[in-house]
Amino acid sequence: MRRPRLRTLGVVSVCLTLLAAGAVAGVHWARGWTGSVTVLANWGGSEKEQFERAVERFEAEHRIDVVYQGSSALSQVLAADLASGTQPDVVVLPGPGELTVYAAEGRLKPLDGLFEAGAYDDVWTPKVAGEDGQKRTYWLPVKTGLKSMVWHAGDLPKDGTTGGAGIARTAGEPDRWCLAMESGATSGWPGTDWVEDILLQQAGPQVYEQWATGGLSWTDARVRKAWQTWGEMVGAGDRTRVGRILKDDFGQDCPRGSAEHQGSFRASHWQGVEGDFVHSAEVIPGARAGSDRWEVSGDLAAMLNATDEARKLIRFLADPGTRLPDFTVNKKAPAPESHGDPLKRRIGSILRDSERQLCWDASDVMPPALRDAFHQAVLRFLVAPGELEGRLQALEALSDGGRPTLPVCGTT
Repeated sequence: MRRPRLRTLGVVSVCLTLLAAGAVAGVHWARGWTGSVTVLANWGGSEKEQFERAVERFEAEHRIDVVYQGSSALSQVLAADLASGTQPDVVVLPGPGELTVYAAEGRLKPLDGLFEAGAYDDVWTPKVAGEDGQKRTYWLPVKTGLKSMVWHAGDLPKDGTTGGAGIARTAGEPDRWCLAMESGATSGWPGTDWVEDILLQQAGPQVYEQWATGGLSWTDARVRKAWQTWGEMVGAGDRTRVGRILKDDFGQDCPRGSAEHQGSFRASHWQGVEGDFVHSAEVIPGARAGSDRWEVSGDLAAMLNATDEARKLIRFLADPGTRLPDFTVNKKAPAPESHGDPLKRRIGSILRDSERQLCWDASDVMPPALRDAFHQAVLRFLVAPGELEGRLQALEALSDGGRPTLPVCGTT
């Protein structure tokens, strides 16, 4: 039997999907559902499942259907939707960079009054300028992550009494680092995390914030030093090693005896091998002693269509009783100490400790074009570290010009 052509299969698939969606919608309306709200995010796997479980209560209480749209090419899909006027009601983006631009363009609807302002610190819910120049709140953190972490387990070198002292020598042994750059359209971001964190630990939060917001040149000696430190730590220029790093997926399993500079989302992997983490300042050469500066990330919900359904969903997401994917920084939510998992309890406590200095992932603060160029630059730097100066000059040329500003660092 002749197989149907791919085009035919694609059309049939789309039609079946639409029919299924129509059937579901028909059932919902028959049961008294009052409306729907679309949400665009990049969550998959367990994060998507946690979100869908959380909004089941919202759907039951409000009789509003939450239509989740997932995409790994989130920025591109959102840009296309905005251009065609078919944007989702709510979008969840990683970091404030793109959202700051969209707020200035008048694309976002303010969230002021939809949640208790004191429930979040300013670093998470700052007021930024809208199209009219007035400052308002335009996003809400629904999931946060801790960075500046070095994970380790197994037979790493022992030369002291603490984990940090025991793995410090790993900094000078590139083969001990578990490092991978492949991440589809966003390949390179594990490398930008490295460069950012090294600058934060070596130069401090004030310099870091100036650089992240365009106030400090990419060719500044302190920025250059951060790149060079990373290159020396991971063996930039080693063709065999770098070729493997560029092809390996960032979510790969790390061999026993290695260490990994990666965020809190890797907790489950390292727990599986009885691993733990230390602050990256204990490992990074030239880091300031006793540092308590942590790079952080966050998935931020913003409203594109100010419908009643969208407003109700924002209120629900800000409700401290809503169980969203780890970790929350809502100060009204149950304290991290109540978490049954000791490792996650420790991570949650750091994210909500009022004594910590938290700084946004710098690339998540940058405009999309600069962020993407940064991703590409770290990949090229790994291959040819001797061409660093040209890379930095190119990034500086792209960075030149005004951009919306927002607080990058702050205490919780």
